Formats: sequence, C-alpha cells, structure tokens
Amino acid sequence: MSKIVRVAAIAAACTVSLALHSAIAADTSEPLSKSYRVTRAKDVEFQKYPSAKVFDNLYYVGPGYVSVWLLTTPQGDVLFDTAQEPYVDWVMDNIKKYASLRDIKYIALSHGHLDHFGGASKIQAASGARVVAVDEDWKMIEQVGSKPGANGAAPPAVPKRDMVVKEGDTLDLGGQHLIFHTTPGHTPGVLTTEGIVVYDNGTPHKAILWGGGGYRGGLKEAEQSVTSAAKIAAIKGVEVNLQIHSWAEPVGYPGGGVNERILTLKNRKPGEPHPMVDPVTWNAWVERAQEQAVKDVEKEKAKAAAK
Repeated sequence: MSKIVRVAAIAAACTVSLALHSAIAADTSEPLSKSYRVTRAKDVEFQKYPSAKVFDNLYYVGPGYVSVWLLTTPQGDVLFDTAQEPYVDWVMDNIKKYASLRDIKYIALSHGHLDHFGGASKIQAASGARVVAVDEDWKMIEQVGSKPGANGAAPPAVPKRDMVVKEGDTLDLGGQHLIFHTTPGHTPGVLTTEGIVVYDNGTPHKAILWGGGGYRGGLKEAEQSVTSAAKIAAIKGVEVNLQIHSWAEPVGYPGGGVNERILTLKNRKPGEPHPMVDPVTWNAWVERAQEQAVKDVEKEKAKAAAK
C-alpha cells in the first residue's frame, strides 16, 4: 500500500470512528466521558477512542477511559502515561500516526496505578525512553510487578526503576521546561507536570497535567490531598487541563471532559476558540477540589472518632 493510500485510509477510518462516537454522544442520556469511564469501561472496542491532533505539538493517543498524551518537540517527545493491556499495541500504533516510537525520550507516569503505567515496559523497550516517576509510586509499581495478576495470571509487566523525580525537579527538552511536583493523596507519590506549553496555530498556551486529584481513603491521604490541592492552586496561568481521566464524580468536568472536547475540536471553525483552552473551568475545578479535600479530612476524622 502506498503512503498516500495508507494516509487516506487512516483518515477515512478516523472520520468513520469520529462520526460513530459523535452519534453515541448525541444519543446517550449520559455524558460520553462517563460512558467511557464508568458504564462501558470494559467494552474493548468501544474504548478505542479515535486518536487526535489536539494542538500543534500535542496528540491524544489513548483509549477513551484513561488518557495518554504525546507531547512532541524538535529534540524528542514526552509520553504522559501509557494505558494498560489490552490497549498497549493500539496506543503504540496511534503514536506511529504522528511520530516515531524512537522519538520518545521520556515516559512520565502520573501515578502508580496499572491503568496508567501498564504499557510503560513495552513502550520503553520499543522506544528506548527513560521512565519517570516519584519514588513512592516506583515502590507501588514494583509491588504490582511482584504479585500475580487477575485470576492467577502472571504478574503484569512493569518498567524497571529508572528516573526518580522529586518536588521541584525540572526537565528541559526541545523548548519545553517541565516542572515536576509531588502531589500525593490519590497515591503516595502522584506526579504533576507544570510548564507544558502547547501551541494552537502557533499561539502558546500553558498546560498542566495533574497526576491524580482526590484521595483513596484514610486520614493521612485526605490530609495529603488538602496540601496537594493547595499546591495546584498556587500554580497560576494554567489555560489547558490535560486530564488523566475524562470523567470525574459527581458531575464530570464542566463543559465536557477530554472525550467531548476533542469531538468538539473536529467541528471547530476558523476563528473559534480552542475547546481545550479553558482557564475559567480549570480555576473553578481546582477551587472545588480544595473544598472537597477539606470535607474529606472532616469525614475521615469523624470515622476515626466513631471507632
């Protein structure tokens, strides 16, 4: 198949896929992002959300329920999260639509849950990229790799401990100056990346990838989430929220999550604003996260007092 024919075939497939998902969004009684994250989370074919060029230098290459972002630069690329099986080969094929796997220099893992790091080992082997995570979550990853998988299966393949980053560490690559923050609560070592610059027809916008908001239960974790939400709130000028999941309880992400906004982007007309550039919703979301974190601490204290 010639390159021109192959590109045309990919474009046609993407058009059909986008039309299908647009129809689903129009017909369902719930947000599309909730269908991906909750009600149809285990529907493998449905999860194959169409990859997309979201900004001049940023691509969505993951399934519908968990984000995988590819940030490209002239000196190499950064992949944020990797999804997990059975989607890893599919993610890699999506990446190849926009870049070479060998161009990936770093894989930044937002936190130590399998749905975010499950493909890191395979993608690292194919690309030669360095894998980046916080020490506490490297420990989580190592624990996952030491235990049997679901239903007695072999342990999941996990990346070997590589780059360990801490609060305030930076990474400079191809004009990007990434600043790493530890924002625990959701896991012991959540990695948030500040300083991502994305371009919309050449216009720069400041993006952030919050590695996991909220907490997973426990007073210590709830108190960590208060500190982490305050740290996020102190980062000013954010315009683009690179959500690691599109849906978030109780009402999703106002104005639509990743899934809805990318579908909106395909219908964008010249001169219209980019649907992902939305500092107002981001700031309101962070304020809400701070309020919820305080409530979670009080809830955990009440539980402890009742024992």
